[in-house]
Amino acid sequence: MVGPALSRRSSSVRRAVALVCALVTVLVLGACGEGLSPEFKDPVAAAPATDSPVTVTGAADVPPVLEYEAPLTVTHDRSQVVWPGVGEVLTDGDPVLLNMYAEDGRNRKIVQDTWVASPRLLRLDPADVGDQLYEALLGQRVGARLLVVSTEEDTLTEASGTMPLVLTVDVLPTRASGTPVTLAEGEPQVRTGKDGIPTVTVPEGDPPSELEVRTVVRGSGAQVEPGDLVTVRYVGVKWSDGEEFDSNWESGSVLTALFGLGTVVDGWEQGLLEHTAGSRVLLVVPPALAYGGTDSPLADETLVYVVDILDTRSAVAADNSSGEGTSAETEEG
Repeated sequence: MVGPALSRRSSSVRRAVALVCALVTVLVLGACGEGLSPEFKDPVAAAPATDSPVTVTGAADVPPVLEYEAPLTVTHDRSQVVWPGVGEVLTDGDPVLLNMYAEDGRNRKIVQDTWVASPRLLRLDPADVGDQLYEALLGQRVGARLLVVSTEEDTLTEASGTMPLVLTVDVLPTRASGTPVTLAEGEPQVRTGKDGIPTVTVPEGDPPSELEVRTVVRGSGAQVEPGDLVTVRYVGVKWSDGEEFDSNWESGSVLTALFGLGTVVDGWEQGLLEHTAGSRVLLVVPPALAYGGTDSPLADETLVYVVDILDTRSAVAADNSSGEGTSAETEEG
């Protein structure tokens, strides 16, 4: 096995400096509980009048912003849908890909922030995500944003007791979802198993000398732009014998990398830009755009990748959250 398709060049790159403004969705937890439409799922009772309200703002492709007065008063754990999803329904035991942002309600210190590196691939099971988040997520759809306010054991300080925790959760897809596109005869063919994992069949004959890019599934999400943090699942095979040399499907992980600035191989840089989140893309990458000229065992190989683009977001937006990240691979669980 060879590691993910990271560039042989340095990963020290400058951040993009553009941030696209988007529609802001606002929810005041506890103040708007009775006004929810029937399709909103509210698994936990509305907040008591004695609890402090929490406001969530931000669009789907930027980190959420929490507004509340600290120290936060929480007497009752609760969760609320900020907006519903429109994708697949989450059922017990499903893999779930989550962007999570959490603050300590006592002082607004950041407790968790996956926006700056990589969303977490977990299993929808109480043992993996906890009882309250399990109940909040069960039955929701991909694309939903949830707000969870709870009291948790204080593990951040030496003091015993509990702390108020304010958590937002964005549910991302775990595989491509969109309009299938038929590939031409004579090209590598892609099949999808019941578990969603793609397999690749390489045709006989010599490989192309130039990069070839084909859309297998056309998603409807945001386009990959230079400077985006892009989260993918992928499989790679060699054209010469069809042997798989790399995949993060079986390992239960996702790869998040900074695109367009030299952090992944040139074939990915050129081939995935301007494709949309939700897409599955076939890349036939000649050695010059992969590992040619290196001491890699793949140096002379034309490589065939199938890449599911799960999420793409501005690295500037991530920087505005709490920190920075260039590439990361996170495993399920």
